[in-house]
Amino acid sequence: MDEGFVPLLRQVPGFVAYYWVDAGGGVMVSTSVFEDRSGAEESIARAADFVRENLASLLPSDPQVTAGPVVAAG
Repeated sequence: MDEGFVPLLRQVPGFVAYYWVDAGGGVMVSTSVFEDRSGAEESIARAADFVRENLASLLPSDPQVTAGPVVAAG
């Protein structure tokens, strides 16, 4: 992810941060932060292409995508 996917996200206008979390039990969670919705939407398209081209055979099911504004941060 650090060598292939994260550099793709850094190219998207408005990129702020990306986190990949191993939640255990084969569950992985990622969070991308962008300055605006258009950057987030572009990242979703790039992520779909990346998964299809590089990870599809490794995943037991299709990734789920959820988007929304940040309402609290610490």
